[in-house]
Amino acid sequence: MFIAWFNGLSNRSLVITILICMSLIYVSYTFNSCLLTSINRSFKRNASRQLLISTNLLEVVANVTITPYANNNNNSFINTNSHIGVHIVPLSSMNSTNNSATTISNSSNNSTSINSITTISAHVLEAFAKYRLLRQPGSRPSRHLPDTLIIGVKKSGTRALLEFIRLHPDVRAAGCEVHFFDRHYQRGLHWYRHHMPYTIEGQITMEKTPSYFVTKDVPHRVHKMNASTKLLVVVRDPVTRAISDYTQAASKKSDMKHFEELAFVNGSYAVVDTNWGPVKIGVYARYLEKWLQYFPLSQLLFISGERLIMDPAYEIGRVQDFLGLKRVVTEKHFYFNATKGFPCLLKSEARSTPHCLGKTKGRNHPHIDIAAIERLREFYRPFNSRFYQMTGINFAWP
Repeated sequence: MFIAWFNGLSNRSLVITILICMSLIYVSYTFNSCLLTSINRSFKRNASRQLLISTNLLEVVANVTITPYANNNNNSFINTNSHIGVHIVPLSSMNSTNNSATTISNSSNNSTSINSITTISAHVLEAFAKYRLLRQPGSRPSRHLPDTLIIGVKKSGTRALLEFIRLHPDVRAAGCEVHFFDRHYQRGLHWYRHHMPYTIEGQITMEKTPSYFVTKDVPHRVHKMNASTKLLVVVRDPVTRAISDYTQAASKKSDMKHFEELAFVNGSYAVVDTNWGPVKIGVYARYLEKWLQYFPLSQLLFISGERLIMDPAYEIGRVQDFLGLKRVVTEKHFYFNATKGFPCLLKSEARSTPHCLGKTKGRNHPHIDIAAIERLREFYRPFNSRFYQMTGINFAWP
């Protein structure tokens, strides 16, 4: 039927019919092309928007600090093995035109967003934290030479000081005594740096080796490394310190002579044996003179070993001020253990339960002849007076 109709058309009608068909085909093609283009653009726009939302969300999470959850009564550290609670605080203000779904604030109308973010699992939050560290200049963890040294004095409370101050989140310390400046100096600063903990910008690197204080070449070597190094010195009544030093040595050697035999020449209390290490170390003024040749007194902080035991929060407060740190470590971190006669920790960076330092701390001292003790006090008295003058502090030792 269509063919018969087509054959019946005149030439003029045929041309008109062909033109009309071509026009219809062109219009249909154009329309469909525009439709497809519009759909494609819409798809791309939605995809870009989704990507932008995801990116903004990542930026928001990446620009927050994640801190341990604390109740209203204290800022105590929590056990990292227990349930993790976090609150999220933006580091920088967000543009007011940002999508509300990606803006986190402290206002009540955004509480839902905050609650939803805090439900992210701990390993995801850790990943975001690592992303933030990697993307911010200067925040990549690295090893640094120490800013602060606990240089002594042996058996005065240096380990307690280190354990107490490292509760502060901005202090990172080498766990063991490195002995770089007195035993391993020939290994070089690269070796020393390798023994330091990883830190990020704003954190203090610390190392403790008590023998630094009494080793002749150490002041010059430390000054050569960094003339701005801050130095912490824990001092204690030199007589009590000598007995504590002896007690530690005797615990490792069962046949060790009595204290009185080692502290005096020829078994008589008349002459003190100043060549015996536990006695020699207690002449603090002699060693301090060497340190003051290289460092001003303002770069040294002297901590009372006696007060560190009786009132650790007070002494640690002084240390935090000296290091330019916020007072984070306070009395709530300590309790006194009557059995050990030593302060212990109610909480720490690693534990949320009370614990004390090692069993080697707070040892019971052996009985020492009172006459020997009085003779040693007489021997140290002029040296102590000199030390008080040099430091400007009266430690009130007997």
